[in-house]
Amino acid sequence: MSPTEENYLKNLFYLENKLGEATVNELSKSLDIKMSTVNSMMKKFAEKGLIHYEIYKPLKLTELGRQQAALILRKHRLTEMFLYERMGLGWEEVHSIAEQIEHIDSTVFFDRMDELLNHPHIDPHGSPIPDKKGNIPQIDYHRLSDCKIGETVTLSAVIDSSEDFLNFLSKRSLTLGVKLTIESVENFDGSMTVDHQQKTSEVLSKFVCDRLLVVKL
Repeated sequence: MSPTEENYLKNLFYLENKLGEATVNELSKSLDIKMSTVNSMMKKFAEKGLIHYEIYKPLKLTELGRQQAALILRKHRLTEMFLYERMGLGWEEVHSIAEQIEHIDSTVFFDRMDELLNHPHIDPHGSPIPDKKGNIPQIDYHRLSDCKIGETVTLSAVIDSSEDFLNFLSKRSLTLGVKLTIESVENFDGSMTVDHQQKTSEVLSKFVCDRLLVVKL
């Protein structure tokens, strides 16, 4: 599979998980590629048994398609963890580099990386790392915005791994593993005041809270 095909497959996987289904139009917008070009690629994917494809209907990954997409994610997330743990790069720096390395076609390379990291289950952003067969561990995460006043939670993952967002969190000492207690929730806009280990309190917008995944204590 070419790097271009892998990018298509990975984006289709993301859209299907996020929306429940994906259309050619949504995939076109996600990749910033013309719909006619996307349609051509989807026909090729259908011939390879990676998707169920019917014109004017939502795209659907087959079991083989989901497995192949998960294996691309495995390479990406293992790379992020290696860059973070072994090379000392910040969690805001690893994504763009992993986007390039994930296209290396070498099982031995990534299996060795997995061994050196002692088989991690999550990447630096808290996302689960698929196993060698493409199985993705299920983790009981909750959005911070869905938590209630008085609850104490552990910040365990982020939905948004953009550099700007991660820098925003780092400046506020909001890193994975930090315990947060919800002090109040603003009825008007859903913003939250939270108490955490590094500061007495912090006000977070609903936009931010929607992108923070936590485990309840």
